[in-house]
This record gives sequence, structure tokens and C-alpha cells, in this order.
Amino acid sequence: MNKIVYVEDEIEIGELISAYLKKHDIEVIIETRGDRAEATILAAKPDLVLLDIMLPGKDGLSLCRDLRTQWQGPIVLLTSLDSDMNHILALEIGANDYILKTTPPAVLLARLRLHLRQSQPSTSSEERPSAPRQSRIITFGKLTIDMANRQVTLDSEIIGLSTADFDLLWELASHAGQILNRDVLLQTLRGVSYDGMDRSIDVAISRLRKKLYDSATEPFRIKTIRNKGYLFAPQAWEADAE
Repeated sequence: MNKIVYVEDEIEIGELISAYLKKHDIEVIIETRGDRAEATILAAKPDLVLLDIMLPGKDGLSLCRDLRTQWQGPIVLLTSLDSDMNHILALEIGANDYILKTTPPAVLLARLRLHLRQSQPSTSSEERPSAPRQSRIITFGKLTIDMANRQVTLDSEIIGLSTADFDLLWELASHAGQILNRDVLLQTLRGVSYDGMDRSIDVAISRLRKKLYDSATEPFRIKTIRNKGYLFAPQAWEADAE
């Protein structure tokens, strides 16, 4: 059974959603205050965190930002605020998803299950004990991506990434030198098609560039190929790369 911490100050909403998720084998711990949530989450060690935005003591966006420095599991914002600005900000500070409270419960459950699956270690044949560990490590110059330990190092520095950002980087690096468009990336990572408006991949790419010391204005490590998609440049990770 998966376990989540749900931070929600409206008791009735929290209990309704909690009861629904429990019927589908998801254990729910409810926390009603934002200023207590961090301690609750770190103590409970859940598989996923579900956050409202409007919370007493500390708002959900601030909580998401601060939590990202200590906890790398999936964080999903569940809110009544239908705001593009909040949606973009949530993704930029490390949230994995932004879901409106008007979303049907079955759809909410499906999206939570998607994030839970993505955060679990793969059970493919590549990761069975008999498989060589090296098959799950990708190295380009000073960059090393270790799938088994979910760890990225660049020039000996450990780069902290959320689960979603790590999965995106792994997908790009696994297809180094190839152009991957938004639809391919969304289908692979989230199981959804690009609707022409979803900016989550663009925001995540921007976040990756910043953390991997790529240029924001003229990226040379994760390149934008106009009207086509994104390309991971395999030769751009040497110490003297420019």
C-alpha cells in the first residue's frame, strides 16, 4: 500500500479525498497546517505529498519550495486556484503536478498513481540482480547519471533533482544526439499527449539547464531545436565545453 501525506486545512475536503484514496489502497495522513507539514512529511516518509496552496501558517507553494531541498519524492499541488501563474511557479519550484480540486476523483487517482509509479524503481529486466550495474549508468564527460541510485553528478558535484526532473534528464541522455519533441516526452514520462498548451516540459528543461550550468539564453548542453524539440548534446559535458 502506498502512503501519502495530504496537507489540507479544510477538514471535510481532506476527509472526502482521504476516504476515496483509502478505498483504492492508498494510505493517507492528513496534516491541517502548513507550518507543521514539513516535520510531518519528513517523519512519515511518504511515497507522495499532496498539498493545498492556501494553508494556515505556511502556504503550499512555500512549503513545496522548502521541502524540495530535503525530500525528493513526488509533490502534487491540489488547489482551487485556477491560475496559470501559480501553475507555472509550482512547476518551477519543483512540484510534479498541479491539479484543480474540480478534477473528478477518478482522474485525480489516476494522476497520483502515475506519479507513484514513476517514483518507484524500475522492475525491468535491466535492473534484475544479474544485470551489470554499468547498464544503468550514463556518462558524458564530467556528467554521470546513475539510475540505480537516482543520482546525478557534474564535475564531482552532486546535482539535486526532483523525481520528474531526473526522469526527464535520463530520457534525454538515453537518446543523446536525437531530437525529442514535447509529445514524445510527455507520452514517455507522463502517459499523456501534448495538447499544444502544456508547458511542463519547457519549464522542466529550463530548470535542468539552470542546475546543470547550461546557458539560459544560448543553451549548448540541452539544446532547443526550433519547431522540433530538445536535443541532449553528448559532446558538451567536458570541463572546457563552451
